[in-house]
Amino acid sequence: MSPPSRRLQTKPVITCLKTFLISYSLIFWFTGVILLAVGVWGKVSLEAYFSLASEESTNAPYVLIGTGAIIVIFGLFGCFATCRGSPWMLKLYAMFLTLVFLAELVAGVSGFIFRHEIKAKLGIVYQNAVDTYNGTDSSSSSSAAVDAIQRTLFCCGVNNYTDWGETPYFKESGVPASCCKDNTNCSPEILKDLDTAGTEVYTVGCFARVTHVMESNLGIIAGISFGIAFFQLIGIFLSCCLSRYITNNQYEMV
Repeated sequence: MSPPSRRLQTKPVITCLKTFLISYSLIFWFTGVILLAVGVWGKVSLEAYFSLASEESTNAPYVLIGTGAIIVIFGLFGCFATCRGSPWMLKLYAMFLTLVFLAELVAGVSGFIFRHEIKAKLGIVYQNAVDTYNGTDSSSSSSAAVDAIQRTLFCCGVNNYTDWGETPYFKESGVPASCCKDNTNCSPEILKDLDTAGTEVYTVGCFARVTHVMESNLGIIAGISFGIAFFQLIGIFLSCCLSRYITNNQYEMV
């Protein structure tokens, strides 16, 4: 049995670690809530965008919802394990945080390495959607997605509005009405004349706009992504330290 003075020195350390780990777990839990909200919002509001990647509905929103739900559960588990002071629960919590860290790190590195391939794939997908566009009255999900993107991002075509001049839809109906800055000024005659339409529609291409924003903020996006990933290391460190101190304190009391 160790001297009482040593046990008295250990308890404040354990209390301090518990306070930090509970605070960390609450923050971790809150990030799970955010992922859940983003996943639900994406499923409700961005279904048209996701449909461009596939004729069938994508699983991306469900992945966010599932990941958010798991993080919420383990965030609460971390708080419970900390309050209970259970070494094996704290170790399990640390293992989960390690898995989350590795998954985020792999996803971030893969996204950075294959960013050009991803960009090219998105360009091909959007170009195909423009080429096969057949109006808002169609049941085609890709056509609805193109209209939604053009209205939301205030853009037109792939690289610029003249891309529509090479499509079958333009030969019949002209530039889509979703490209118009003001629908009241966009008559069918104007939309069928590419030169005249240039004054009434958005001239910047949707793919060009999205990629420009992404590339200009690539450093910020990478920094935030890796910052979130390495945030897990704090939880791993706190969990392991607390588990060790609690275990040592239990041995000292024997």
